[in-house]
Amino acid sequence: GGGGRRPHPPPPPPPPPGARRGGGGRPPRRAPAAGRGGGGAPPPPLSLSSVAVWAGEAIQIGMQGRDDGSQVWFDPIGILIKPGQTVRWTNLNPGNSHTTTAYNPANFGRPVRMPKTAKSWDSDYLLPKESFSVTFTERGVYDYYCIPHEHAGMVGRVIVGEPEAHGWAEMVGANGTYRRRP
Repeated sequence: GGGGRRPHPPPPPPPPPGARRGGGGRPPRRAPAAGRGGGGAPPPPLSLSSVAVWAGEAIQIGMQGRDDGSQVWFDPIGILIKPGQTVRWTNLNPGNSHTTTAYNPANFGRPVRMPKTAKSWDSDYLLPKESFSVTFTERGVYDYYCIPHEHAGMVGRVIVGEPEAHGWAEMVGANGTYRRRP
């Protein structure tokens, strides 16, 4: 329910032209899909490595962004976990606040893009270095977004379950690498 939830503050104002947001001047580790963000040099290639973690520790998802605010993303964009595991989102973007918000009618009337009986979540705005965690108990696909940056493509997916043994790929080893089946 949204009864006790605090209202979302407006996003921070854009910096004046030519100003830089936060930052240590480091380039991001990964960039979102092509076609997102402003002009300039093309972003570094997107890493498409799969992340499948079966240990008991919380799975980390970083909320990232370029220093100039031109691109924002979740890192990794998608994960596969077992029921009962916890995902922790941390805002690693010094120049922006972010949310992790489930696609669910409980969140601003958004369409359901998660198991219908699973509990919805909304982190509210996370300032730099703040975190928010969710423990996933129901199998299924959970899509989520960042409220102020959904229009910029800041979306992600959590899949709760086991990899399918009869698919075109199968799990090899504990490090989450895949190989093509013959």
